[in-house]
Amino acid sequence: MPSVQASIAAPPAAIDDGAPDLRARFVAVRARTCALAAPLSAEDAQLQSMADASPAKWHLAHTTWFFARFVLGRRGEPPIPDGWDYLFNSYYVGAGARHPRASRGLVSRPTLAEVLAWRDAIDERVIALLDAGHLDAGARDVLLLGTHHEQQHQELLLTDIKHAFWCNPLAPAYHPGAAASAPRAPAAAAGPVRWLARDEAITELGAAPWPSGAFAFDNETPRHRALVPAHALASRAVSNAEFAAFVDDGGYATPTLWLSDGWELAAREGWQRPLYWHADGAREFTLAGWQERHPHAPVCHLSHYEADAFARWAGARLPTEAEWELAAAGLAVEGDFADGAAFHPRAQDAHGDGPHGMFGGTWEWTSSAYAPYPGFRPLAGTLGEYNGKFMSGQLVLRGGSCATPRDHARVSYRNFFPPSARWQFSGVRLARDPG
Repeated sequence: MPSVQASIAAPPAAIDDGAPDLRARFVAVRARTCALAAPLSAEDAQLQSMADASPAKWHLAHTTWFFARFVLGRRGEPPIPDGWDYLFNSYYVGAGARHPRASRGLVSRPTLAEVLAWRDAIDERVIALLDAGHLDAGARDVLLLGTHHEQQHQELLLTDIKHAFWCNPLAPAYHPGAAASAPRAPAAAAGPVRWLARDEAITELGAAPWPSGAFAFDNETPRHRALVPAHALASRAVSNAEFAAFVDDGGYATPTLWLSDGWELAAREGWQRPLYWHADGAREFTLAGWQERHPHAPVCHLSHYEADAFARWAGARLPTEAEWELAAAGLAVEGDFADGAAFHPRAQDAHGDGPHGMFGGTWEWTSSAYAPYPGFRPLAGTLGEYNGKFMSGQLVLRGGSCATPRDHARVSYRNFFPPSARWQFSGVRLARDPG
């Protein structure tokens, strides 16, 4: 693969959204994507192992297409080679026709080298316009949005190649040194779950509309008041050992624990354990290849159906996103993020007061449908397709994962996936009602 300018071991420093140097953020984010793709061969970058995933080459091209179409395109005809507009659009109907998502792995041309050369050319044009002061305020806003869009694709690049490598009988490692370079996990258990009780309260949730406030996607806005009933939230996420007890107790064979759609899907697909758990009961597939499963690390790669079934088995339920955000408000956004290059959730010391591990490690499923907040307004024009049109049939996850860039996470962030999704680093934190 052509050389890149950053390394996984030493990623570019995080750039705060509030910093005046948008140029530095753009350069850092673009370099980070190439760094994440650097361990992949051209053959690796072509893989698409399922319809929900995309090839790494497509991620590299699509994120470039975004800047060409929506930033440079504001100044006239966007610099997109013939036919590439069709290939690398994702779901922006207003931007024109699109190649079928499930067939992205069939696009062997353009080559990876051609895609990377195009990235360089677009980056040069964007930086030249920034340096010359030729991007107006609207274009600069879209440029900042584009860097956050690209960080979402950085996470997808990791989760998608993990699934592709898991499908390979040779079980190749994306980054063999990740496990060895990760800090040693605590030898002892993280401690028993404590239940953090809260009385009924009216609170404020969400984010102020951007760009008047700090950056936030439109689906996080507006900030609004909400009534949060009395509840208790678990002090930490569910561990591998705890989920293994559910498996051993016949959790996947007990229909009364499952939502109907989930039970039918699990039976049809033959689910007997979380995605990437080995049948030997001891190992799990990671981006560093097959590794011994740490009993006290957060369980991950659960669908919403599995998370919900576990919660019923445990005599609890999934939290609402309001309960989750109320608990996270005021906490530092610190955790096991992609910047540490471990690319897998690690056991944490969860002793002490307050909730632990709210950020990083695994995304945490909530019971909340992905729906608009009161007063929600999507972005104007084609960019309004970014989030709002997916507000049907999906559920909200919170907190970020070990594949999420640190400066991309925040308290109000609303991730969303259909309840069947398992290939993301998705886990579970329990909640329960009083009494």
